[in-house]
Amino acid sequence: MRTGSEPATARSALRARLWLSVWGLVWAVFGTALFALVGLPGWAAACGVLLLVIVVDMAVIVRHIRQGPHYQPGRDVPPYQPPRGGQPYPGTPPRHWYPHRHGHGHP
Repeated sequence: MRTGSEPATARSALRARLWLSVWGLVWAVFGTALFALVGLPGWAAACGVLLLVIVVDMAVIVRHIRQGPHYQPGRDVPPYQPPRGGQPYPGTPPRHWYPHRHGHGHP
């Protein structure tokens, strides 16, 4: 069920992000070294900048993992509860409301 508060309650798969960052780190190091050896300093610099971005991202990910289950929920942390009573935002149609479809076998 969508409640409209998904951006505020979204959680990230931090361990998956960490492994993807490790994969990117390996390729950025490889690219930086290869382009530097081949004599393409522009591409080596671009890979070096990407390497710095990946390292900063990995530091943020590790920090969030170390902060505990609030930022990295495990299987024992239940999902967020939907809002109780009323509509998530004023002016939204009731939950039982469906748009009327014309031309699809409905009157």
